[in-house]
Amino acid sequence: MGTLKAVLGPTNTGKTHYAIERMMGHASGMIGLPLRLLAREVYDRVVKAKGEKAVALITGEERIEPPTARYWVCTVESMPVHKRVEFLAVDEIQLAGDDDRGHVFTDRILHARGSQETLLLGAETMRAVLRDLDLDVDTNTRERFSELRYAGPTKITKLPKRSAIVAFSTEQVYAIGELLKRQKGGAAIVMGALSPRTRNAQVALYQSGEVDYLVATDAIGMGLNLDVERIAFAARSKFDGRRRRWLSAAEAGQIAGRAGRFRTDGEFGETGDCPPFEEELVRAIEANRFDPVDELQWRNSKLDYRSIKTLIASLARPSGHPVLRQNPHALDEWVLRRMAEDAGIGPNIRGERQVRRLWDLARLPDFRKSGHEGHGRLVLGLAETLADPDARLGDTAMEKRMDNLEANVPDIASLQHRLAMIRTWTYAAHREDWLENPGYWRDKTREIEDRLSDALHAALTLRFVDRRTTALLAGLKREDLLLTELSETGEVTVEGHVVGRLVGLHFEPASTAKTLEGKAVRSAAVSALGPILAERLAEIAGAASDVFALSDVGHVTWKGEEIARLKPGPNWLAPRLELIGAEDSEAHRREAALKRLEEWLGEEMKRVLPTHAKLKAGETGEGLQGMARGLAFRLLESGAAIDLREETPPPHVSREEREALKVAGLRTGRVAAHVPDAQKPAAQRLIALLQASHTGKARRVAPEGAGSFELDGEWDDAELHAQGYLRFGKRAVRADLAERLGWEISKRRKEAAKPTFELPAELASVISCPGDEFPAVVKGFGLAPAEKDPETGTVTLWRYLSRNRQDGPPKGKRPPPGQKNARPPKEGKPGDSKGRPPRGRGRPQPQQRQPDPDSPFAALASLLPPPPQPRPKPKKKKKPKQAPSATAAPTAPPAEGNPAQATETPQDTPAATPENTAPKDAPDASETKS
Repeated sequence: MGTLKAVLGPTNTGKTHYAIERMMGHASGMIGLPLRLLAREVYDRVVKAKGEKAVALITGEERIEPPTARYWVCTVESMPVHKRVEFLAVDEIQLAGDDDRGHVFTDRILHARGSQETLLLGAETMRAVLRDLDLDVDTNTRERFSELRYAGPTKITKLPKRSAIVAFSTEQVYAIGELLKRQKGGAAIVMGALSPRTRNAQVALYQSGEVDYLVATDAIGMGLNLDVERIAFAARSKFDGRRRRWLSAAEAGQIAGRAGRFRTDGEFGETGDCPPFEEELVRAIEANRFDPVDELQWRNSKLDYRSIKTLIASLARPSGHPVLRQNPHALDEWVLRRMAEDAGIGPNIRGERQVRRLWDLARLPDFRKSGHEGHGRLVLGLAETLADPDARLGDTAMEKRMDNLEANVPDIASLQHRLAMIRTWTYAAHREDWLENPGYWRDKTREIEDRLSDALHAALTLRFVDRRTTALLAGLKREDLLLTELSETGEVTVEGHVVGRLVGLHFEPASTAKTLEGKAVRSAAVSALGPILAERLAEIAGAASDVFALSDVGHVTWKGEEIARLKPGPNWLAPRLELIGAEDSEAHRREAALKRLEEWLGEEMKRVLPTHAKLKAGETGEGLQGMARGLAFRLLESGAAIDLREETPPPHVSREEREALKVAGLRTGRVAAHVPDAQKPAAQRLIALLQASHTGKARRVAPEGAGSFELDGEWDDAELHAQGYLRFGKRAVRADLAERLGWEISKRRKEAAKPTFELPAELASVISCPGDEFPAVVKGFGLAPAEKDPETGTVTLWRYLSRNRQDGPPKGKRPPPGQKNARPPKEGKPGDSKGRPPRGRGRPQPQQRQPDPDSPFAALASLLPPPPQPRPKPKKKKKPKQAPSATAAPTAPPAEGNPAQATETPQDTPAATPENTAPKDAPDASETKS
């Protein structure tokens, strides 16, 4: 027999690497490994060195054994120890203390040997027990290539990259994985319940750098070679299949030891709700000093197969050695006893073939981790068919089981359950005496397992990894290599991933910027779109005016895309602009683009609102003085019109001032002062947008081209005046047309030469008003019905109301019976019922009113000319009654535009009567077009 050597030491000492090199130095060899996953990794490595024909892979679920194989890579349970090889190694021998698998490792320690060299690889804690077993073993201690230090507690979201978080329940693993996806882009998942193919794929996800975090159970502590710089414990207790217990110091050290790789130092610590490590435990892990293993799990290898009872008895036989302890809770022994108690199988099974068959069935691994009862039911069900050594599972029965496992399922839990079941049937297919056609079913179960494993890997990646975010983060690390594409529709692709759309200068990410994904998308976009945005800003700075427009929400568009928005300025005619997007572009590029947009907006306002622009710039305001200047100022504030009917006293505008207003592009008349070019549709829209941006309140636009329109109860006077309309009852009438209609009414009054007169129905067409609504509009001019057709109720004659009334008697006073719409003469104004002064008297001089300091005209008081002082009249001697003097002041006909001008007017203040205004203020056709 060859030499027996034990190579002991912590993780990251190169023990497994050393054993593989030693094995390939011999003509033949065998190595037993603790995990199928690790066995597959070592197999690939040896195949690369020796070729496929020279290497075999044997596990419970996989068997590749070429006839010319010289090297066997196996799981410890599947080692063909009957084969004679020059070299043999058993890895992780400290697992001999495990309750479930320990007896297999103990058996290999005691009996598995190479003809020339045998290596036992494991923790330093095995040194004493190997000595106690009286094995002629040469022990060799190896030191870690790197140091392991305690880093203390850290929040999960604050853990450094290349960290592995260890938890001990599926729920906790998934919760941490989802948190890392939201905050860090994603994490790989490694659990013992995963198939080896899925675990390999998840490990590759981490090793490739696509994700920087790994969430694992204690499966990470055994055999996985990972580039982990810190191990963070999210818990320190686990359920071992029978009870929840604290990790031993050696178990914690085995897991923590996975931090660090070759010469790179590692760290360990706590995270989440994990209680802090005690100082003594920290020192033990850092120095790799743990309590020695003082006993190993053992099972009698000389079994009695005469009957099921003798087999159970031989399994219970003690070792006779103080360090070799028998485990009474082993799962396979528990299942065997259940078979002996089952009436369908019976306790009287005899004969070596029958008993061996039951024992083989009892040792079926619990891939589902369903516990003793759950696993026992599965095995007993198989035993009902396979208890006879000559019985086989037929193809029909296997096909039915495979059909149930091949159906597509989307959730991770279902995939894991199906993988566990297919691994059970893969194990069965590798038993030549269990199935009718084991070769076919080995291939079939392998195909299904691979497909389910790939689906599970995809599901885990989809749930716990944001592929787009991780790709962008990886791309940002190599900024010079970021590949950015912009489609014709504005879709932005960075490194092959669609990250959002570029609308004008504004990047719209595909997700919210509050998440890591959103931040990564924004960072990638800012980095990648910088040159594109710079080019667009330069193009905007030099663009022609015809590529810009103003949208209905007050945004400036460029080539149909919004690039700036209106912001409040000193007044509504002096708005500011703000770019939409390009926040991270260079300041001088943004300023150049913004300056061009401001120039365009100024040009647009001059084009659409030329009168406003000229008045604001002072180009035509020099010729406006006194009342004309005040009206111009108020029109600029209003937008398009002001209602003169609301003024008390009415504004006095001289003929010269009217001419000056007309030169400036303004008009004033009986009922309104207005800006003709501000009543065009384009101007109305622009005024609404500018005033809305200034006040922050939405402004409506009048119906396009409407001479008048019906009010819905929501229009206020300010909105109407801004659009160039006045309120006439329940209808809005455009100011210029209201003036034209007022002139037509005055004309009819003059022609009638009496207080009552007719208004033809066709006058409604002047303001595009329905005939049934026209009377209500007419009342707004200070008229009242004087006579109606008794049959149809149609007004046939109209008359002007007395001073300061437009539509009836004073509020709260009723006319006397029989005198409908009559109004008593005012007190202190003697005269007849028609308000005429008594014969032989002149009109009384009006009392001078002081201006209200809060009135808009208060600031203009100084601009008004002083009122003319009446000349003293010579006293005349009293004469007998005679006809009125020819020099008496004639009674002027009432002015039709303003109620305040519809009665007597002082001689020194010209009234707005048909005689002194109508012929000269009558609007021409060009001023009344819609």
